[in-house]
Amino acid sequence: MIHVKEFLVNILGERCSVIWDQTLECVIADPGCMGCEEEDKLAGFISGKHLVPKAVILTHGHFDHIYGVSRVVRDYNIPVFMNPGDRGYIANPSSIDNPFTLPVPKTDFETIDVLDGDIVRFGNSALEVLATPGHSKGSVCYLSCEGKLLLSGDTLFAGTIGRTDLPGGDYDRLMESIFGKLMDLDGDIDVLPGHGPATTISDERQKNPFLMPFNEPFEEDNNE
Repeated sequence: MIHVKEFLVNILGERCSVIWDQTLECVIADPGCMGCEEEDKLAGFISGKHLVPKAVILTHGHFDHIYGVSRVVRDYNIPVFMNPGDRGYIANPSSIDNPFTLPVPKTDFETIDVLDGDIVRFGNSALEVLATPGHSKGSVCYLSCEGKLLLSGDTLFAGTIGRTDLPGGDYDRLMESIFGKLMDLDGDIDVLPGHGPATTISDERQKNPFLMPFNEPFEEDNNE
């Protein structure tokens, strides 16, 4: 059985998640902690629960999702997994679109590539990587079938979808990713987006206006 602790961090309310199982091994998803107070709160939770971090997993490389990665790597000496499509954000952090003129994150860490279908393991548990480009070229989601959990990053939100107007964004690819990779998942899977409230696959299939049939192109009946 897996457990999750969520932290809403930085000025954009980014969701950092700690996921662990009965072995107490854990992974840290999208540690966007900004400043010592948020970083210390994350570290305090990990030490208080006697967790053993094994990896950082990134849904994508945008600045608000990586602020705390440098501190986490320094504290625990663990690898950072990210899709290579977003490698440019780490190599050149000043290129990250930052309309709020927030500080540029430290990117003094290496990343290990994860591709569609790869498995990230910790303890007795596993997360499957689902490549979902569209919000960014390297966006991915992480799925635990056993734990009925999806970390959707900025691909899918409660009642909406990720923005595609930033560099590397592509609306058509985003929709292909959502319909091709996410909408066929079990409806009772809990979805933890990169921002905002949690949801489920079933709720998004039924209620998300961006995913309703009326958004599909109208086809004329040529038999009339």
